[in-house]
Amino acid sequence: MLLQVLAFIIVSYVASLVIYRAFFHPLHKYPGPILAALTEGYEAYYNIVKQGGFLDEIERLHKVHGPVVRVGPNALHFKDRKAYHDIYTHGWKLIKEPVFHHNLMAHCRESSIAFTDPQDAKNRRSLIAPLFSRKAVISLEYTIQTKIDKLIALLKENHSSPSSSADLADAYQSLTVDIITSYCFAECIDALDVPDFSHPSVQGQHDIVKGLWLQRHFPFLTDSVKRVPEKLISRLSPQFRSYMETKIRFERQIDGFIGNPESLSIAEHETIYHHLLAPKSQDRPSRRSLVDEAFTLVGAGSDTTSKACTVGTFYFLKYESIRKRILQELYEVWPDTDRPISFVALEKLPYLTAFIKETLRFAPGIIHPLPRLTDNTTTTIGGWVVPPETCVAMSVLFMHMNSDIYTDPRTFDPDRWLAEDTSEMMEDLVPFSKGPRICLGLNLAWCELYLIFANIFRKLDLKLLVTEDTIEDYGRDHVDSFEPTWKKGYRVFVDKAKG
Repeated sequence: MLLQVLAFIIVSYVASLVIYRAFFHPLHKYPGPILAALTEGYEAYYNIVKQGGFLDEIERLHKVHGPVVRVGPNALHFKDRKAYHDIYTHGWKLIKEPVFHHNLMAHCRESSIAFTDPQDAKNRRSLIAPLFSRKAVISLEYTIQTKIDKLIALLKENHSSPSSSADLADAYQSLTVDIITSYCFAECIDALDVPDFSHPSVQGQHDIVKGLWLQRHFPFLTDSVKRVPEKLISRLSPQFRSYMETKIRFERQIDGFIGNPESLSIAEHETIYHHLLAPKSQDRPSRRSLVDEAFTLVGAGSDTTSKACTVGTFYFLKYESIRKRILQELYEVWPDTDRPISFVALEKLPYLTAFIKETLRFAPGIIHPLPRLTDNTTTTIGGWVVPPETCVAMSVLFMHMNSDIYTDPRTFDPDRWLAEDTSEMMEDLVPFSKGPRICLGLNLAWCELYLIFANIFRKLDLKLLVTEDTIEDYGRDHVDSFEPTWKKGYRVFVDKAKG
């Protein structure tokens, strides 16, 4: 009898919830599939079963229903440039949607990326920002150049024929991991030292990104893993070993600085800990928060930049017209490669700058919609009236592939950025997001892209290894990841070094 009553209560609750969400929820008048209105399982299906296909599904829904679609029980997605700016650029009253961001960052919830409270985020950003200012980046430019020189030497020495080709995505990932760990911690992880660019941290980054979908919808899995003894997990899951080794590395360094603050004075250069450990008040992050922040900095500071390098280099190699114009510009400003060229000099080159902007348009940091939560009042988003406490979002790709702003948007065309007036395009170029939660590392990313592209293109004659599996174009092969990721990679070899 008790079981029957319990079953009746459960069935009644589910039925009531279905009726409410379908007919009485504040969003019931917005168009969209009924399954999306009833359950978050709709998004989970596309993210997990379809391996990140939710973005493609959203694009299909917009074609059917127009510029605003209900994509979840309490979620709206927009396809309107004004809506994007209302949500992110000018959305000072909107906060990061807590459930989404806490689940997504279940492996490092105490990092600033996971903070949903605006004041908490502002406080943490104020500590971190000085290390990523333009002035700081320029002063530490040598840490970037040193790693680039190392990659070039490795490509020349070990990948100089078709039979010894390199996976350039892994090479760039190894490079950017070494750059960010050296830059932030003055303690490089030395990913470039491992043959064939196969350092465990590189594969570990891939595994973390692939696992984000499960983490997003089933965060208890990550929480459960954290409670299992570390040694056991390392044995059962080899890919987890890299995570644990990196965690131990961060903990060792952090414990050293906490136990002996004077040791910061003998660091090779200013690090993130000089800023995070500076406060003596309650604003000083906890030990766990310091570890989580370190993980976030490495992931955000390596994965996104390496993806952009992979995309940009592909188009440099594919189109001879682009290649010739970049090289001509570099030859003129940099005739002697024995002497390094600075970031400040490179950013003055118009065509290289246009090329980088177009690369960032094709390869923004994160393409999955990042939801914001409206406050307890009615909000206007892109001209639409949105009920209180509604999740609103818009993918960066809908900005970057907007044909009203970018002519023939799926064509890689740096020349578009050489037009007399690019102000409208620049307003909608949002690879680092905009507004109060804009990426702190954008100055570092720009510096890296200028230096990496200039050095690789000027000093090496790279060739694409053409096989039947070689990717033909970036196209739409970006749906299998939280970030823009090709389903197929490509390999290169150094045909000859340049003088």
